[in-house]
Amino acid sequence: MYQERILLTSKDILEKEFKIDTRGYRPQEVDKFLDVIIRDYEEFFAIIKEIENDKKELIENNIKLKQEIRTLRTKLDVLREEDESGNSNVSNADLLRRLSNLEKIIYGNN
Repeated sequence: MYQERILLTSKDILEKEFKIDTRGYRPQEVDKFLDVIIRDYEEFFAIIKEIENDKKELIENNIKLKQEIRTLRTKLDVLREEDESGNSNVSNADLLRRLSNLEKIIYGNN
């Protein structure tokens, strides 16, 4: 997925050979190669930032889904209790149990 965005591999960098002039390496050739390396590093940082944003979004979605599961379990428990008792009259114990379940959802305790 990201491979097409990166121009150089570590092997390309390691095996790069510059032509030698009378004074040493050709500065233009070295500068061009360094420009490509800089561009790849910028691309790596952009990719890392994208992945971190995706990770943050997934974590937030995961938290929301866990909260939704807790809410649905609480509602399911209440419905089961009403079915078992045969009536929908709510006693003080039922209210306390529901309140306890809501506190668990709000404060994140299981």
